[in-house]
Amino acid sequence: MKRFTTILFLLYSFSLLSQKIIPLWPEGVPNQNPSEEKEHIVSSDIVRINNVQTPTLEVFLPSKANHTGKAVVICPGGGYKILAYDWEGTDIAKWYNSKGIAAFVLKYRLPDSPSLVQPQWAPLQDAQRAMRIVRKNAAKWNINPSQIGIMGFSAGGHLASTLGTHFDEDTLKASNTHSLNKISARPDFMVLIYPVITFDKQYYHGGSKNALIGEDASQEMLDYFSNNLQVSSNTPPTFLIHSADDTVVPYQNSVLFYDALQKHKIPSELHLYPTGGHGYSLAIKKGRLQGWPEQLYEWIHTLE
Repeated sequence: MKRFTTILFLLYSFSLLSQKIIPLWPEGVPNQNPSEEKEHIVSSDIVRINNVQTPTLEVFLPSKANHTGKAVVICPGGGYKILAYDWEGTDIAKWYNSKGIAAFVLKYRLPDSPSLVQPQWAPLQDAQRAMRIVRKNAAKWNINPSQIGIMGFSAGGHLASTLGTHFDEDTLKASNTHSLNKISARPDFMVLIYPVITFDKQYYHGGSKNALIGEDASQEMLDYFSNNLQVSSNTPPTFLIHSADDTVVPYQNSVLFYDALQKHKIPSELHLYPTGGHGYSLAIKKGRLQGWPEQLYEWIHTLE
């Protein structure tokens, strides 16, 4: 009997695991040609993924006893070249679960893949799809469909803010026929951690800009993806973290976005730390900076 119970438990565990990673496009990935390209995963101090061919959502749910009904889709950073998948993804999801918040780590396509037809649209297509999938399954996952946010780190912050300012962009064009596309992709709030925001060369992160739209992008594209210029009265409430000594993505990126939010009277909060640099994830052992997750938790609950 004990052995039978153990087998049942293992089968149940494997069943849960099989539901944990969801392909975004099971009917076929849009804006992508068939190819022999392979995804690369390098595990060292940080799990780095590049050349994503099959974008997915990895699901992290809190216990039913602790769930708050809130949820966040997480976009790891990596300059639109790689995804720091655990450092700015699954580690963050586990922290959210400890606070009763459902989390979904987005493995999105990166624009340097040769298989992409229009590379600049692929990350936004995946982010829109992820938001719609979470909203569609809200009841199943004990989520309030009007309390689903988007979060991003560095270039992932650029993607998150792109979704927050371009959520209603028809990125699928002629293939926009799936029933999911009738569901709103607008996040209910945004969390941007040391984000890339502007493609103005005075403050931009050149690597992210070049990876997404190329070195010779038109002024129209530069403006379109400078998300501080795209804020409107319908942009979601936003929480921003940055460090003044960030030499990778200048802190002015967050300031520009915050100023645009204030201009449009969007509820927003900016925490600018004097030190910390870039790429610190949860900022463990980073002094005062390691308090930012708790500040975020408190802010999320002001949105109720």
